[in-house]
Order: sequence, then structure tokens, then C-alpha cells
Amino acid sequence: MSLPLRTPRLLVRRFRPEDAPALAAYRSVPEVARYQGWSAPVTDEEARRLVAEFAAGDPAAPGWFQYAVEERDSGALVGDVGVRLDENRMQADLGFTLAPHAQGRGYATEAVRAVLGELFARPGIRRVSAVCDVRNLASARLLERVGFRREGLRPAYTWLKGEWTDDLLYGLLADWWSTPATPRA
Repeated sequence: MSLPLRTPRLLVRRFRPEDAPALAAYRSVPEVARYQGWSAPVTDEEARRLVAEFAAGDPAAPGWFQYAVEERDSGALVGDVGVRLDENRMQADLGFTLAPHAQGRGYATEAVRAVLGELFARPGIRRVSAVCDVRNLASARLLERVGFRREGLRPAYTWLKGEWTDDLLYGLLADWWSTPATPRA
């Protein structure tokens, strides 16, 4: 696997120490953290620890790997895409986070497509799954836009931030994957 992954507007790359302030900034926005497993704000110290952990990860090893999403024109960190590779190295889980100023511009779609293209190019990867809160319509639309199929609903399944949430389950098989010539917004 070769990083960075290049798209028309983004570099999807390994995290670097200088990414910590931007990570802390966008992960500290309550609306960004709402459907995520962390709570806002994210301190500078916590962001530095996370970035060091992300930077040390191995995208080919089982477990989570976090990709940094950089806007090519400005060089700014605008989000991250996480992949949890299963021990069997044949399936993975996907998640994503984007800074508010970068939302609505097709960046998440572009970054997720780049990561999926890299995953499905690996020998043996058969399936990628994703879960999102039923109220997170933007994430559900993005997953469907890049080819995921809705596989189910788990009512009141996840206890998160003091409430039970309904989970939408999505899956994408290698057989269903196709890379469009031009990323759609």
C-alpha cells in the first residue's frame, strides 16, 4: 500500500504531528462529535496523543487505522477516515469525520472512495461494513452514494452520550465496488 492516496482535491495520508491542532479543532465541534464515540471538546494534549497513535498505525495490520484527509490546495487537514481491518484481513469497518468548513463540498465522498479503492485493491478484501446513527442523514446518504447497501436497522442498540440510539447497518461487497472516473459530490 502506498500513501498518500491522491484524489483531484485531496491527499489521504498518514497523520503527522503538525495535524494535532486541526484535529483538536474539528473534533471539538459539538455537531461533529454528536454521532461519534468521543465527546467534545478534544484537548490539545489528547489530540497530540491521538495523532501520535494514528501516525504509528499500520494500515495493513488488523485493527483501526486512521487516514488524515488533507485539502491539496491549502494543505489543511479537513478530516479523517478510519478503517478497522478484521483479523481475517478479508473484511473491514469504515468511519469518517469531516471539519464543518469542509462539509457539503464532496470531500468526504472523495476521501471515502479513495480509501475504498485502496481497500478493494488489496488481495482478499471481500467486504466493508459501516454503521451510523439513524439520525445522521448526511452519513447515510454518503454511504449509499459510494455504493454501500443498507442491510438493517438495530433499534435502541447503542448507548451513546446518555441515550439509546438506533443504528443503520451498511455493507459493501467487493463485487459491488466500482470506481467512477470522476468523484461525485
